[in-house]
Amino acid sequence: MGLLDRLSGTVGVTVGDRAPDFTLADAEGKPVSLADFRGKRAVVLYFYPKDDTPGCTKEACGFRDSYEDFTAAGAEVIGVSSDSGASHQGFAKKHRLPFTLLSDPGGAVRKKYGVPATLGLLPGRVTFVIDRAGVVRHVFNSQLAATRHVSEALSALRG
Repeated sequence: MGLLDRLSGTVGVTVGDRAPDFTLADAEGKPVSLADFRGKRAVVLYFYPKDDTPGCTKEACGFRDSYEDFTAAGAEVIGVSSDSGASHQGFAKKHRLPFTLLSDPGGAVRKKYGVPATLGLLPGRVTFVIDRAGVVRHVFNSQLAATRHVSEALSALRG
């Protein structure tokens, strides 16, 4: 774990907690709720700092490259940042992202999940694996190990 990861702080929502419900707009402006997936699919909910930055692009492309593995494991991947729908549309198109990106412009959902900011400034990078019942089964918090979020989430889904 690097220095920036140690300075990130701890995550509010932890393993065994019920994942807080939310509704946010996707890239096209349509509302998406966590509750939409309950009883149907597990959800890999990942919070990331910003579209089209180097680490966030590596992370998103890692989820893209493993997307079939996630769906085969019964999960949906959802990325959340404070970027606008237009920004998400461009990011998703540019990198051929097959999963949903949600806009959390004021950071309300990020706060609800207790995603810490690195050095109090940079929005944190945290991935939550949520089972079909809506319970958090795994949390991975690392600002710098962007691509490790993918392998951590897959390992958690495969049990």
